[in-house]
Amino acid sequence: MNARGLLLPTLAALVVLGVLVGLGTWQMERLAWKTELVAQVRARTSERPIPAPPPREWPDIDRAQDEYLPVTASGRFDHGRETLIYTVLSDPKGPFKGPGYLVITPLMQADGSAILVNRGFVPEDRRNPTTRAAGQVEGPVTVTGLLRLPEEANWFVPDNAPERNAWFRRDPEEIGRARGLARVAPFTIDADGTPNPGGLPQGGETRLSFPNKHLEYALTWYGLAVTLVGVYVAFVITRLRGRRDDLDAPRAAD
Repeated sequence: MNARGLLLPTLAALVVLGVLVGLGTWQMERLAWKTELVAQVRARTSERPIPAPPPREWPDIDRAQDEYLPVTASGRFDHGRETLIYTVLSDPKGPFKGPGYLVITPLMQADGSAILVNRGFVPEDRRNPTTRAAGQVEGPVTVTGLLRLPEEANWFVPDNAPERNAWFRRDPEEIGRARGLARVAPFTIDADGTPNPGGLPQGGETRLSFPNKHLEYALTWYGLAVTLVGVYVAFVITRLRGRRDDLDAPRAAD
């Protein structure tokens, strides 16, 4: 095989090598992002709660600066407009786990605006509010918890279907529109673990630990890149050696 015969295998190897190195580099960038995120969440959640942003500050809320910020808010729950978001609680802090729902309830403010509060988890068989009537708190309340921005869509979580009252992601704007709320905050509050009457909803279930296998993935991609280089070198050596043997064979016959 001459140099021209190596052209296509070389180009193919270079393309695949570029993809593998690019994937490894992307995972390293994700590793840096995840490490910074974990550090930010750990530091932010240890701060003292502050009042939740009022409506005039809603346009300035920023995910990088405000996500997981401990806040407090006061008002009255509108239990008639609660929304149940399907989830599977696998690592609970309380006694209930498994398939169930996050109970999202509007906390009505004095000015008529609403803040959606994730009051916590209820198992599937407690979906109906009448099965947890003690937890449907009436009158003025003050909620303490973590400020959360809308959940971003991804391949693993279905879209919400308001027309079927089927919810899978926290989207304050979408929920507020479906529940007829005139002004709803662009964030939700994950209530802390303060027990509710009757034990449900089970608050304080915000996940604060995140899987971080990006280094493992990066090393896998880089390892495949090194393997590809080794295979390519062996391929070229074998082909060139075979060509040399083909050239030497007529000489030996002479």
